[in-house]
Amino acid sequence: MTLSAEGYLATVTATLDRVAQSQREQVARAADLIAEAIRADGVVHAFGTGHSEALAMEIAGRAGGLVPTNRIALRDLVLHGGEPTDVLGPKLERDPSVAHRLYDLAPIGSRDVFVLASNSGVNGAMVEFASLVRQRGHGLVAITSAAHSARMESRHPSGRKLADFADVVLDNGAPYGDATLPLPGGGAVGAVSSITAALLAQQIVVEVVARLLAAGERPPVYLSANIAGGDAHNDALEARYAGRIRRGS
Repeated sequence: MTLSAEGYLATVTATLDRVAQSQREQVARAADLIAEAIRADGVVHAFGTGHSEALAMEIAGRAGGLVPTNRIALRDLVLHGGEPTDVLGPKLERDPSVAHRLYDLAPIGSRDVFVLASNSGVNGAMVEFASLVRQRGHGLVAITSAAHSARMESRHPSGRKLADFADVVLDNGAPYGDATLPLPGGGAVGAVSSITAALLAQQIVVEVVARLLAAGERPPVYLSANIAGGDAHNDALEARYAGRIRRGS
């Protein structure tokens, strides 16, 4: 593949097509799990670290998305836990103990479900968080790179990975190392995991909404805050989940 914008586009397009076809069944299963939780008045919690936080932003608090959603992030330790800002750093995601603090800080209910994203699926905080989610009896959807995770050693003391704890595992189709276009002398550019994970997230949301409509329910879906009537529409829906979803962080 040529090292060019066109070459990258061709790679992304082929990868999206492959992911869409190969993950169709898993998307349906994830939608079933989430729709069931929402119909039972549950909330969807999304968590990703590093660039996988983009997946959580696709799930929680965006136009065309589901209102009963909450985004969990490492900075919650500072914003909601009172920790100093210097606790945040590039290796924080490798610390399993962080997961317990994040879980305790989140407004989690017994009927809630989780969508966890990690391209590698091996960092300690994410694996420990997934373990906690399963221990507490919540449904769990994992989005990860099967190719990358398979070539990595777990950074969790158990030796397990994110996918080991999930009810549904979706493969984002990213290669080992994420980048797709090789460079002379080694290395590569053109990462794809954020793009394919966004596709999977939006497909899941669409399928959840379809299931709610089929059940005769009006889906709680956001309008853009930047269109007429958007704020009033969104505020009314968010009021139904007061204290259970966070916005603005």
